[in-house]
Amino acid sequence: MTTEIRRLEAGDDALVKRLAEDVFDEPVRPDRLAAYLASAGHLMIVALADGVIVGQCAAVIHRHPDKATELYIDEVGVAPAFQRQGIGRKMLDAIFALGRELGCEEAWVGTEPDNGPARALYESRKEPHGPAEDFVMYAYEL
Repeated sequence: MTTEIRRLEAGDDALVKRLAEDVFDEPVRPDRLAAYLASAGHLMIVALADGVIVGQCAAVIHRHPDKATELYIDEVGVAPAFQRQGIGRKMLDAIFALGRELGCEEAWVGTEPDNGPARALYESRKEPHGPAEDFVMYAYEL
């Protein structure tokens, strides 16, 4: 089975109606997806197998007044049946290329310390600036 890697853009909402299980953390709401895809600086790459989305990579471009434009990789998800086949890596390659095309000079991604599969994916890249950094995150309900 071949897998197609492609960018989702505004108007591609219908593609997300055919999803493999566990590609996203929660059910995809059409209104949220449409708003995401229509927002400047919000990027999404998907992996399709026989017309079904089996992987997704979401990212946001951060522009700063005092430092380089960066690409924040917000989420990478691949359906369990399709993991360990290089799909995550192909999606990262595609989102990095898109980020470069859109003027980003660096990219960053975070994951939980105990998420072995994600860490293996990120550490397999030959481009990191160095080892993983310590990071503390706070979440606020608004």
